[in-house]
Amino acid sequence: MRVLLIDDHALFRFGLQELLERRGIEVVAAVGDAAAGLDKVAETQPDVVLLDMRMPRLSGLELLQRLRAAHETMPVAMLTTSAEERDVIDSLQSGAQGYLLKDMEPDALIAALGEIVRGQTVVAPELAIVLAKAVQGEARVAETESNLLDLTPREQEILCHLAEGQSNKAIARRLGISDGTVKLHVKAILRKLQVHSRVEAAVIAVEQGLCERGATHEK
Repeated sequence: MRVLLIDDHALFRFGLQELLERRGIEVVAAVGDAAAGLDKVAETQPDVVLLDMRMPRLSGLELLQRLRAAHETMPVAMLTTSAEERDVIDSLQSGAQGYLLKDMEPDALIAALGEIVRGQTVVAPELAIVLAKAVQGEARVAETESNLLDLTPREQEILCHLAEGQSNKAIARRLGISDGTVKLHVKAILRKLQVHSRVEAAVIAVEQGLCERGATHEK
C-alpha cells in the first residue's frame, strides 16, 4: 500500500510516517501544505491520500474538492481531530472515502486504510451517530423500523458488530463462523435495509438504538 500524507503539523506528520513505515506501508510523501500535496499526488499517484481537515491557506475540505476534481477515483481519507457534524458530512459529500480520527488505535487505522483502498467508505465508529442525521430523515424512520424487523436474529447480531466498526474477519472470529458466511449475512442486511454500504447500515443500527435495546446476543 502506498500512502501520501498531507498535514501541517510536522510532529504528527513525521510520527505517523514512521508508524506506517514500521508496519510495512510505503509513505510516498509527507508534506505540510496543500500546494505541495497537490503536486505530490500528481507525481506519485498513491493508493490513498490521508488529509488533515484544518490547514492554513487552503483547508482540507477545499483540497479534497480539488483532489476529487483532478483525480476522480483516487481514494482520499480525512484524518483529523474534528468530530464536528458539519465537517463529517461535508467531507463525505465532497467525495472522501474515509473520515478517521487522529486518536484512533494504530491497528484500527491500518485496517481502515486497507478497506478504503479496497473501495469501501470508512468512518470512525464513534461518529456513526453524527452520520445518522445525514443518512436518515424523519420520513424514513417508520420504513427503517419495519426493515429492521425483517432481519433475522443472526443478522441483527452482525449488524451490531458492524455498528462497532468491526471487519468481517473480526466478526467471524467473534461468532465462530467463516468470513464467507459473514459476507452473505452482510449482503442480506444491506438488501433488507435498502442501503448500499456498511456505514449506512451501522448508522441505522445506532439511530434506532438496536444494539442498546439488547436486541442481539452472542450465540
